[in-house]
Amino acid sequence: MTEKTLYQIAMERMNDSIGIYLQLSEATNGLTNVTANSVSNPEARELLLAGLGVINSEMSSDQAVEEWKRRQALKFDTETAVTFSVYRNIRQVGTIFFEKAYEITDGFQSFSSESIYNHSYLLPIFQHLSGIFSKSALKKQIGSVSDTSISRPASERLSKLLEERVLPSNINRGEVLQRLEATLEGIVRDLVGRLLLESIVENALKKRGITFERESEYTSLPGVVYNFRADFVIPDSNHTLAFIEVRKSSSRHASLYAKDKMFSAINWKGYNTNLLGVLVVDGEWTGQTLRVMANVFDYVVPIERINDLADTLHAYLNGDRSKLKWLIKFSINPII
Repeated sequence: MTEKTLYQIAMERMNDSIGIYLQLSEATNGLTNVTANSVSNPEARELLLAGLGVINSEMSSDQAVEEWKRRQALKFDTETAVTFSVYRNIRQVGTIFFEKAYEITDGFQSFSSESIYNHSYLLPIFQHLSGIFSKSALKKQIGSVSDTSISRPASERLSKLLEERVLPSNINRGEVLQRLEATLEGIVRDLVGRLLLESIVENALKKRGITFERESEYTSLPGVVYNFRADFVIPDSNHTLAFIEVRKSSSRHASLYAKDKMFSAINWKGYNTNLLGVLVVDGEWTGQTLRVMANVFDYVVPIERINDLADTLHAYLNGDRSKLKWLIKFSINPII
């Protein structure tokens, strides 16, 4: 097949939207000085308004600036801003996929295994047509499948399942697309975790000329208890002077995430006394968990202050040891 999957399409749109956000952030000094010129691009204007909770694509640049002034006390929601166009795009694609599935099955009357095999990208539509709402449940029925590739045996099993379960007269386009919404939300959540916050950090480091390695680019960062990887190591994993962990949270999970991140910091800083520990946060952390983590990490900063953090890291790399706050002495030794 040559068609792109929902995930691939969403990833492309997410990367585009992140690029627009980074350009807007730079043009407005971190969204602190928004002008009509900085939001003259309709996509940038829409992104700004979405982050402020305003859904109105008809506003002019001047109107958007005025709305920003009206809502300056509100915290700008970066995730909502960046994902707004992603959701709109993949919902449109989901509708197109539904129509394509309708076409190749003759109005959902004939589910040939060959058509399924040649249109694996339509798997999310086939899944929801069958009334199976989770990927794991689908795999239990027909085996391991994905929307990038469905084997011929799996295509035959899925064909049989659909023939047994689907009654064309009972198919409601709106209901199927509504069920598909859960799949779309899962895709966007995954992309936010994989791309959004770390892309913002990476951009800030690059702008400041700071050398780094991403988690996927090195083997491990040595620690007292175990060797593991941080989201970023600076300047590299062989001569690490600083590490950055990036975490979005909710008030419900803040305590759990805090314990996990604090242990990682203690593990790494206890092994290397010159290691600067940084935690970049987003989301609804509780004040208490942030205060506790600030007793372990040298810096705990919100994502919107990432440019200030890049300046701090640059100074530390150039010998300013005042940036290092915590010395953690941590070792495990056998009884002699």
